[in-house]
Amino acid sequence: MIDTIKNNDQLLAIIISHRFSEPGIHFFTPDNLSQQLAYMRHPAGKEIPPHLHNPVPREVKFTQEVLFIRKGKLRVDFYDDNRKYLESRVLEGGDTILLATGGHGFEVMEEVEMIEVKQGPYAGDQDKTRFEAVDKMLLKGEK
Repeated sequence: MIDTIKNNDQLLAIIISHRFSEPGIHFFTPDNLSQQLAYMRHPAGKEIPPHLHNPVPREVKFTQEVLFIRKGKLRVDFYDDNRKYLESRVLEGGDTILLATGGHGFEVMEEVEMIEVKQGPYAGDQDKTRFEAVDKMLLKGEK
């Protein structure tokens, strides 16, 4: 229900299936990642104390993004840092993915609604480098 996509030791993505359901708090990311991702399930009546987040200087070198698939199907193609295609996964309504490093591309397989969360501020054309997608005949690993 948790699919970790790696290229050698490099974390490319973490996929949380809509089927995942465990009580408590579960962090899926290491503490040093600039985007943190957790799942939380608490019973009725659980209280979370009020709190503020303290100003803590952080340096973000690469944009990481989280996609919440509300409905539909989306194929995600993963690439290494040299733009070499690695593998693909299919996400469906209720799934969540953290895209940590490497390259990625998408094809909408069924009309999709999704929410994207990533670090800002947005840097416009400096924020990404576009490249050619893999030939569909070479796709592998769609699950």
